Amino acid sequence: MSEVSTGPVTVEMIDGVARVTMFGPPVNALGLPLRKALVEALDGIAHDPQATAVLLTGQAKAFSAGADITEFDAAASSPDLRELVAKVEDFPLPVIAAITGVALGGGLELAMAANARIADPEARLGLPEITLGLLPGAGGTGRLPRLVGPARALDMILSGKPVSAAQAHHDGLVDAVFADPAAKDGVRWVAHFALKGDRTRTRDRQEKVEVAHAAPGTVAKLAAVPLHKAKDPYAAQAAVDAITAGIEVSFETGAQLEREKFDERRQSPESAAQRYLFTAERAARKPRNLSTGVGRRVARAGVVGAGTMGSGIAMALAAAGIPVTIVEAEQDALDRGLARIVDNLATSVAHGSRTEAAASSERALIETSLNYGALAAADLVIEAAFEDLQVKKDIFATLERHVRPDAVLASNTSYLNIDVLAAGTAHPERVLGMHFFSPANVMPLVEVVRGAQADAEALATGFELVRRIGKTPVVVGVCHGFVGNRMLEVRSAQAERLLVEGALPGQVDRVLTDFGFRMGPFAMGDMAGLDIGWRNRKAQGLTAPVSDAICKSGRFGQKTGAGFYAYEGRDRQDDRFVAELIEGVSAELGIVRRPICDQEILDRLTFPMINEGARILAEGIADRSGDIDVIWVKGYNWPAYRGGPMWYADQVGLAHVAERLQHYALLTGDESLQPSPLLGQLADDGTTFGGDSR
Repeated sequence: MSEVSTGPVTVEMIDGVARVTMFGPPVNALGLPLRKALVEALDGIAHDPQATAVLLTGQAKAFSAGADITEFDAAASSPDLRELVAKVEDFPLPVIAAITGVALGGGLELAMAANARIADPEARLGLPEITLGLLPGAGGTGRLPRLVGPARALDMILSGKPVSAAQAHHDGLVDAVFADPAAKDGVRWVAHFALKGDRTRTRDRQEKVEVAHAAPGTVAKLAAVPLHKAKDPYAAQAAVDAITAGIEVSFETGAQLEREKFDERRQSPESAAQRYLFTAERAARKPRNLSTGVGRRVARAGVVGAGTMGSGIAMALAAAGIPVTIVEAEQDALDRGLARIVDNLATSVAHGSRTEAAASSERALIETSLNYGALAAADLVIEAAFEDLQVKKDIFATLERHVRPDAVLASNTSYLNIDVLAAGTAHPERVLGMHFFSPANVMPLVEVVRGAQADAEALATGFELVRRIGKTPVVVGVCHGFVGNRMLEVRSAQAERLLVEGALPGQVDRVLTDFGFRMGPFAMGDMAGLDIGWRNRKAQGLTAPVSDAICKSGRFGQKTGAGFYAYEGRDRQDDRFVAELIEGVSAELGIVRRPICDQEILDRLTFPMINEGARILAEGIADRSGDIDVIWVKGYNWPAYRGGPMWYADQVGLAHVAERLQHYALLTGDESLQPSPLLGQLADDGTTFGGDSR
């Protein structure tokens, strides 16, 4: 066996098979140095008389995670990724990609150019470009449909979600799955493949696209549902256009359109916003003043409360392989929570997101008890009772009598003061907040609340646990509502005022859905149940004239068939009763209603949030404006292609935001709309939340 090294690429000749190994830590990003090294290695192999085939592989954790994002705004350098992909596909010897770890984006496009693909059982494959506001740019929209068919390709490209090696094998994306495909068995598989003489290029395969090619319009029909679900409609439509051209016209036509659409999207504000979010999320993984590596690994966890949140948190822990015990006060509540878990697991199996074996394994990791003593071995316990400070204080006092002295205690509270909870314990240094979002087994965000006395180990333990269960942790400080809900309250107050002043629920909701939200505030309230907010307001001595009147009329949303809208099942429609009720509230308050334009509605729903975000930054509740944006995109479905509220403010201009807030403060008499000191200062200085000068 001979070995030749070309920078980040090693070539080993094993029984006539040239094993080409990429080594560009940490994830083999296909930047210029690696691309050059691969081209040089392939040129050398092409002139080697001993070589009969090529086995292209990477590191254990990454075949390749794709293009180097830092090159996106730079001038293209040869060889670019498209040239490298073409070289692999047109290579004079068979090329087989051995995928270990991840093959994502450009990494998968490179693998699809090979004559065949073999993968490790743990491999993950996908084209996630849409999460950056892009579409595949090196032939992915043409090659993937030829390997897996148009429907599956549309789903993968428009969702951006990776698939397992088993799924990829089932779909035809991978030809074989076995352990360590880059080792001896892989070399033998390649040698056998070379003997068969199958040199068909991926781009020339037609069997899986023949039907769609013969029936124009098929791709558009298949794309309707995934296009509707796509988080970036602009990039999604561009991808559909390229896929359609590649199938209904020709691979070459599709590839040309793909290049044009990729370059167009790369320069778009939507892609800039999502690339910013990518960077912001990475920054959020490294909170200021948080030592990495000092947290304890949680071997066993506990959850107090089997309601919607508690059962969801338990599912999230079990899905990551962590044994968890749920404790409840009453058997009926425990039974309902366990039934909810079983139903959710069964649904995920039916939808194909889990296997029966995985669901059974996760269910086996969840234990239940009516006794707090069952939490004695837990490294971390999350309290998930309803939002009542005294109830939570009593739970923490009980926990302290049963858990280990070094166990971390966390509250899932979404509003309450963590420092007050901690002060009632003997060890406030091991108390923190872990605010999951509902449904906790699905939503990707957790606000990790840093209490004033929480020590480094406790905070790091909670933070690292969130990452381990596959969610996005963002460290925040203590205040009412933390970051997300504090800003949401401001938006909710403005939505209520807009109704009283002249708007109606349908118009307000439409403005936000046009902006990119999945739902507006009133449709969302109807779905969640209006009685929940009403009960919370009454407990705090607060009022919301319109919302309270809606609830007093017995309309609590979808579950009662009427709320801000009238319902037939889940289908909603505007209701004249609600319009008359709102008009009556305005009259009672002595407010003369006026027409309110869409732009004012958008400004008044978003600019006060931005203003509150500035206050949050000034108070040190959030470390960075990017943390606020990650929270709102991941936790509240702010459209990712608009970058989050603080990024959005930077784009429209802080001086404009400040001027409009002043205008609306004068118009409505609402002094809370006056620009905060930080916003006013940045506007005067001509800078942004991101620190750039304008």
